[in-house]
Amino acid sequence: MAFFIFLSMKYIFDSVIGQIKSTENIIKMLETRASVMNNDILRIDLLVSSALELTPPIDRVARAENFVEDGKIDARRD
Repeated sequence: MAFFIFLSMKYIFDSVIGQIKSTENIIKMLETRASVMNNDILRIDLLVSSALELTPPIDRVARAENFVEDGKIDARRD
């Protein structure tokens, strides 16, 4: 009887752990997408500012210039 309970608990825990790992991967992808979207919004803002001959938001550019994620500086120059 104890072996049956052990097997059923192991099955339940394995399925829950699998779901948690897939949810974690989805959250990581969403975080990456949000940071890329931030870069795109900043690029569009700079293009519109230069087209309308306005001063660009230097403080936002400076903050986004050395974006650090996972201990690495984002080296992409969009």
